[in-house]
Amino acid sequence: QVQLVESGGGLGQAGGSLRLSCAASGRTFSTYAMGWFRQAPGKEREFVSGISWNGGSTNDVDSVKGRFTISRDNAKNTVYLQMNSLKPEDTAVYYCATSYRPYGGRAVREYQYWGQGTQVTVSS
Repeated sequence: QVQLVESGGGLGQAGGSLRLSCAASGRTFSTYAMGWFRQAPGKEREFVSGISWNGGSTNDVDSVKGRFTISRDNAKNTVYLQMNSLKPEDTAVYYCATSYRPYGGRAVREYQYWGQGTQVTVSS
């Protein structure tokens, strides 16, 4: 069984920053790609950022490019999402997830285990 626990969400201001963390346990963390997704009220869960098993490859949805940075520390079994230049439209519940494979994609179905989510609210 894999457990993923997100932290770092909360209330941010437009133009400000927040850093999310996701701590993993119960699996060989360093073997698999990780991803961050978000879900706003009334909307489907969407891919935000992904990172390969060793951190050598990342990909971001266009709406966060240049503002969000995903990273991982395999020694700490933790993946991070640094969110800068926040916008009100970034408001959502953010989830981390672990892929089935070393290199992940953008589809929800490509991810096996999910955290419980952390709320991010950005005020204008």
